[in-house]
Amino acid sequence: MSGTAAAAAVPRPTGLVDRLVGLRGATRLVVAWLAGGLAALAQAPLHWVPVLCVSLTVLVLLLDGVAERPPLRRLGPAMAIGWAFGFGYFLAGLWWIGTAFLVEADVFAWALPFAVAGLPAGLGLYFGLAAGVACLLWQPGAGRVVALAAAIAVTEWLRGHLLTGFPWNGLGTAVAIGEVPMQAVALVGANGLTPLAVAVCAAPAAFLGPCGRRRGGLVLAAAGLVVVAGLGGYGALRLAGASRAEVPGLALRIVQPAIDQVDKWRPENRWWIFDRLLAQTRVPDAAPDETTLVVWPESSTPFLLNLSPLALEEIGRALPPGGVLLAGAGRGVADPARPEAPLDVYNSILVIGRDGLVSGAYDKVHLVPFGEYLPFQSLLERLGVEQLARLPGGFSAGAERRSLAVPGAPPAAALVCYEIIFPGAALPAGPRPGWILNVTNDAWFGDTPGPYQHLHQARLRAVEEGLPVVRAANTGVSAVIDAYGRVRARLELGETGVLAARLPVAADPTLYSRYGDLPLALALLAAFGVLAVRARRSAPRND
Repeated sequence: MSGTAAAAAVPRPTGLVDRLVGLRGATRLVVAWLAGGLAALAQAPLHWVPVLCVSLTVLVLLLDGVAERPPLRRLGPAMAIGWAFGFGYFLAGLWWIGTAFLVEADVFAWALPFAVAGLPAGLGLYFGLAAGVACLLWQPGAGRVVALAAAIAVTEWLRGHLLTGFPWNGLGTAVAIGEVPMQAVALVGANGLTPLAVAVCAAPAAFLGPCGRRRGGLVLAAAGLVVVAGLGGYGALRLAGASRAEVPGLALRIVQPAIDQVDKWRPENRWWIFDRLLAQTRVPDAAPDETTLVVWPESSTPFLLNLSPLALEEIGRALPPGGVLLAGAGRGVADPARPEAPLDVYNSILVIGRDGLVSGAYDKVHLVPFGEYLPFQSLLERLGVEQLARLPGGFSAGAERRSLAVPGAPPAAALVCYEIIFPGAALPAGPRPGWILNVTNDAWFGDTPGPYQHLHQARLRAVEEGLPVVRAANTGVSAVIDAYGRVRARLELGETGVLAARLPVAADPTLYSRYGDLPLALALLAAFGVLAVRARRSAPRND
């Protein structure tokens, strides 16, 4: 070994690091699984971000254990390690999804293991693919950390788009916590923070193990600190100039009825649920010279609201002067050409005035598989399988994402439930709306991390787009979030009440709102190009 190489190399530790690198077989997969589960603690509501440094460093060291093999022979073991890590991560981070299958346990309990274990096992394939790609480009020192960061960034983006997409709990989401750090998504979006999160949190691995190199580790650590400090400075400056102004002449009244999901669809409960909504809608002291915007959460009424003239009439009477209701509700539409056919049912937001008429509607475009519809719906229904909503034929998807025209208020980008978790897809095409409206029903998931994770992602969409978010949730957390991700007002999980607030003004369009993930794509192409060249140069030659 040359003197330069000897000086650059880090002596192998004789303890835990060597043991991690030397693990084989099932033991290695179990450790990867545990490391992935630990990483989930970085997500809401705990936000223990430092655990990512431990879990991602362990992942790199486990992959070091297969790096001495020829590239193609290391691919399978690397993918297995990555899959086990992802399986643990999503199992620990998404276990709460299983609570939805206990709402009607007599019907859906059989599917609980498939939801709790099957979904994380499938999502783990994305981490498996990332680990395999990274190991093909594995380099000593910082190079392998950068390769893993770039590969995970690509597969996390794919997770948000393939098979309808499910970008819940991305690693970039984990590090965008606190009002100052989360301003970074105005520049690069949550997807753009993913490679930064991996590179910075896994930086200790650049110094450790048989592939550790002091020089490369120092360069990576220094670069990471510079980027983190720069983004922190940007966040502080952005908040220092942030407006707290509110839209004049507009009052918000967000209704949180807190109806237990077990009670929601029982026929005998439909009218007392509706009466509770009406009682929370009435505003005895509404100002006569301003608009009062009342918001009901997703699927608020246990019947198709647009087809109930009596209910619409009651709503008109309950609204104050200048009042408008934005109601999350099912909307039934008949096909004029086939009057005998079943109604098309949409998961919608309806605009209802004091005249009791529906003046506008947004129909949910991005439906939840197995929750609102079944893939191969007809076939599975013949086999006796139902989606959680238990609607024969499933919900129909809206034709396009579009803004809602709201009397007395700026146009709103309407999003139902988990439509708000998709970075870069929150706004419709066309003129920029003045705010984002998100109605949801997280009662399916009870007092679990799910509703808090959902709220955190809504805050990130506000920062990414530079638009305030008004969020109405049946059981919470309902909130008004300004264009900088600051929660101006909120009703806590499980609380019954009405949130009276004002609508914050929009900020200027952000860099991310203009260019989306394009800068990320260009940066990743450059990174993969450099890594591929380095891998080719370091490959053994057959002279």
